Amino acid sequence: MKIYFSFFIGLIFSLSAYSQIDSKKKSISIPAVETKKDSNDISIQPKKPIKNNAFNGFSTPRISGKLELPKKEFSMFPDEIFGNPGELYAKQINKNIENLKLTPEEIEQKNGSTTDQFLGDFKSKAKFVNVVYRDHGYTDGDVIQVLVNDDIIHAKVYLTGGFKGFKLDLQSGFNKIDFLALNQGESGPNTAEFRVVDDLGNLVSSNQWNLATGVKATIIIVKE
Repeated sequence: MKIYFSFFIGLIFSLSAYSQIDSKKKSISIPAVETKKDSNDISIQPKKPIKNNAFNGFSTPRISGKLELPKKEFSMFPDEIFGNPGELYAKQINKNIENLKLTPEEIEQKNGSTTDQFLGDFKSKAKFVNVVYRDHGYTDGDVIQVLVNDDIIHAKVYLTGGFKGFKLDLQSGFNKIDFLALNQGESGPNTAEFRVVDDLGNLVSSNQWNLATGVKATIIIVKE
């Protein structure tokens, strides 16, 4: 029994001595070793924020510093075509004032006759005559209708710069020829020159007219 007790006391003493020796040891610090930078390393820097021009789902347009505004506003009804209403009204007044300075004959010559014109009656012994006509002014689309003794011979004739017409067999007595203005062309009035030549080539009549739309010029050939 004494032997076991002595062994137990000795074990405790040895453990106590070991713990005292171990507590006196100093801790050893290991310095950190810097490693060389890898040449393949890529430095990452913060990117600049991306500007977003979207607003409520719609992209806002970029504004150019050299933006040029149109010199003239666009219009579906340019003044060159329809004109300024004030200017048009002033022109109409000036035109009316100008007409007051003209004689009735000059106004008729300028705007066309508004009353039917009788251009004379002529006697002839010929069997037939050739009636020809043309636009003696600017060829602007004047159209006439030709009637003989109130019967329509040509319903619609476009006047050109060259003479054209028809052959008329003369009846004994009166042969009335009417030239009815169907329009005034683009510049107005309805202007024409006509000639009547008999079967021997003699000039029976020639004249001109300036007619407003719906007005007619008349000649009469009396066969003897």
